[in-house]
Amino acid sequence: MEKPHVDFGLKLLGADVMAVPGLYRFVQETIKNQVASMYLWPKALEVPIMDLSNAMKKPVGLLHVKVIRANKLKKKDLMGKSDPYVKLKLTEDKLPSKKTKVKHSNLNPEWNEEFKFIIKDPDSQALQISIYDWEKVGKHDLMGMNVVPVKELVPDEPKSMTLNLLKNMDPNDPQNEKSRGEVVMELTYKPFKEDTTTEMADDGNAVEKAPEGTPEGGGVLVVIVHEAQDLEGKHHTNPYVRILFKGEERKTKYIKKNRDPRWNEEFQFTCEEPPINDKLHVEVLSRPSSLGIHSKETLGFTEINLVDVVNNKRTNEKYHLIDSRNGRIQIELQWRST
Repeated sequence: MEKPHVDFGLKLLGADVMAVPGLYRFVQETIKNQVASMYLWPKALEVPIMDLSNAMKKPVGLLHVKVIRANKLKKKDLMGKSDPYVKLKLTEDKLPSKKTKVKHSNLNPEWNEEFKFIIKDPDSQALQISIYDWEKVGKHDLMGMNVVPVKELVPDEPKSMTLNLLKNMDPNDPQNEKSRGEVVMELTYKPFKEDTTTEMADDGNAVEKAPEGTPEGGGVLVVIVHEAQDLEGKHHTNPYVRILFKGEERKTKYIKKNRDPRWNEEFQFTCEEPPINDKLHVEVLSRPSSLGIHSKETLGFTEINLVDVVNNKRTNEKYHLIDSRNGRIQIELQWRST
């Protein structure tokens, strides 16, 4: 196939830049080669998408983590001792890591801080524990790490653990034989127990109660993103929804070239207490095409007060999107209390 002919011009302050000898031919050949490569068939384009097998999994339990202390940490700072803190991350989870407080100038710090993680697959998920030396300026230095698979924990039984700190998780790395100190923790995995008990919302519909194992006095906030109407992007309209609640983020799939998308996707947030004073941030964005030159766009957002869903157990409303001409989004909320 012959390369397509592309004609063009370029002017700068009224002067024809392409009049420079040799420049026109050079630029034209460059453009021809680029355009011709786009006409080759078949054209393969790999688009990374989320693993739907993990995305569809629902919470099955809570991992309770208590970071007690660390012993015999090695000094990282040239002047004085280290300033350690613990960073916790659950594998197969896109939520932000959780961190303890920084203990300044201490090689045997005590934290006694507690954290909770929602578990979706106890057979494959693991808790990553890393200790860093905090730095006021520059990158924080890794002091050591270790990993605890959830499947090694006996359900509902607290397990005290003293873990040696490693340089990395490569079992064949001889540097892991070097002493880096240890961290003392207590872990408890509490699976949710199936409970089909329901309660009635004010609209007469049944709402499931929170599964057994949910924090006492708390519950589960269920967010169902149904659909949106009259969305309009400046350069593209490939909408998806981003939900923010207490630092946790969830996203729907994106739908290509659709001003009236339907998602019908459900998300759950475990709460230690009813979120009567909290808000849910819902934002609709448009994802650019893979070959496009434009960045993602915000199509509108709304802030939803959660006191109504806590009191009524269920709401299902359409909300006008702020910063959108006519855009609306339908969000169903449920509060499943313990």
